[in-house]
Amino acid sequence: MALKKVYSADATKCKVTFIVEKEAAQDAATVSLAGDFNSWSSTETHLKKSKDGSFSVTLELDAGKEYQYRYLMDGKRWENDWKADKYIPAPFSNTDNSVVICIPSETDLKAAAKKPAAKKTTKKSAAKK
Repeated sequence: MALKKVYSADATKCKVTFIVEKEAAQDAATVSLAGDFNSWSSTETHLKKSKDGSFSVTLELDAGKEYQYRYLMDGKRWENDWKADKYIPAPFSNTDNSVVICIPSETDLKAAAKKPAAKKTTKKSAAKK
């Protein structure tokens, strides 16, 4: 399992890619992601299965926050992210929740500032009068 984070140029958003490798999925047919960012819904955020057997999904989250989350394999087995930023005790069970930290470091801010601004394109009307 892994997390990949990319911050927006203004560092207000963080695109997080949640990845469950084939070995971690343990032959699961489906993987869902539940956490603070989706009101802990086990049905709202499904990871897409890749040809190599891994699963992933990318979410745009507000920067400056920490989010708790867990994976649900085949709708029955809860798993933590083996490479989460940290773990904290879950309030309703005798286990931990994974945590992704979306607070940019100085390095993240410098990398985000170097990104070129997205170009805005407009459609030109094909029919002119």
